[in-house]
Amino acid sequence: MHPFPIPNPADYGLSPEWGFLPTETPLERLPDDYYAPWEDLVADIPLLHHGLQDQIDRLPVLSTSRLRGVREWRRAYVCLAFLLHGYMWGGEPRTNIPPCISIPLFDVCEYLQLPPIATFAAVCLWNYTPSRDEPTHHLDALMSITSFTGTPDEEWFYLVSVAIEAHGAPVIPVMLRAIEAVRSGDDHTVLESLLFVREKVAEIGTLLDRMYERCDPAVFYHQLRPFLAGTKSMEQFGRPDGITFTFNDGRRDTELRSYRGGSNAQSSLIQFFDIVLGIEHTGGEGAFIREMREYMPGPHRLFLQDVARVANIRDFAQARQHSHPDVYVAYAGCLEMLGALRGRHLQIVAKYIISQSRKGNFQRPVQQTAGRWRQEKEKRLFLGTGGTDLVPFLKQTLQRTIEPLTNIKRSV
Repeated sequence: MHPFPIPNPADYGLSPEWGFLPTETPLERLPDDYYAPWEDLVADIPLLHHGLQDQIDRLPVLSTSRLRGVREWRRAYVCLAFLLHGYMWGGEPRTNIPPCISIPLFDVCEYLQLPPIATFAAVCLWNYTPSRDEPTHHLDALMSITSFTGTPDEEWFYLVSVAIEAHGAPVIPVMLRAIEAVRSGDDHTVLESLLFVREKVAEIGTLLDRMYERCDPAVFYHQLRPFLAGTKSMEQFGRPDGITFTFNDGRRDTELRSYRGGSNAQSSLIQFFDIVLGIEHTGGEGAFIREMREYMPGPHRLFLQDVARVANIRDFAQARQHSHPDVYVAYAGCLEMLGALRGRHLQIVAKYIISQSRKGNFQRPVQQTAGRWRQEKEKRLFLGTGGTDLVPFLKQTLQRTIEPLTNIKRSV
């Protein structure tokens, strides 16, 4: 008798078709005109240049009491997260967040079980819409809803991740069936599942390579990336205390908080791959990856936690290295392909962050002051938007991915 049941994705708001993406297309605008001040200003972020922060200061404090249904709560979170980061980084950095953002953002984040910062969910999972002409989740048929820069490069950067989430969604039910098959000793189902995963991860790698098609590294580094930064690494920029949210609402006055920025490590799909394949991240990178779960929507975080309790593929495959080598070979193939995916990610980091940092400043029309300020402070420490020192972190996660395979080969 097994102590834990196999999780049912539907209990966590997941679907076999879309995985961690919403089962209903995200709202492009809140339907209640009461929220027009948010929506109108969010739509103008790319146009306002250095006037954005002053415009946000003039926003009224709007109540969340008129939000109806999870789609509206998610759209409110996207709006407020973009306004928050626009306020922080849309000129000389500001660390005192006014009540017009603080009060509704904390309410929305409490409802969605998210921190008050722009996460992967804000910029990717809940910030896209399929083309009206071709309502699919194919990369070329998607559009972003909200943008900091208004550039096609920013849109493409987000949409590649959306397409990856959609493409990897079928892996979730397949691997849950594989976990069940391990319990009954069904080698055939485990084998077929692992072969399916290997194929899907290879296809995801091909999707990731498409980043180069429409996202220019200079535009990403100098125009978009400054907006995506969190507050936890602000000590790098002479502001070690993070940001202060101001409420003055009778319940609380101010709260000092520090958070990491959006990161692909906040993708529940990528962490799902690690969990079901038994990839164990330890040390600093392991602590960071576990911390990133706190930046996922609450139900997604709980799903990963429950899957981790039942994950059994690694031990099963390794035990069959000699008795059923096809199962082990398929498992090893998954590790190799996931390692290759992480290698591709490292190449993107080299081109989009490291190379751009070494090239010097880029004259950009939007938010030039903030970009120059951050670049001068950043020097040679190549931080990701999540606040990690990127190259050592990514190399370590790559090593951990293929480590189970290496250890087995040594024992032969």
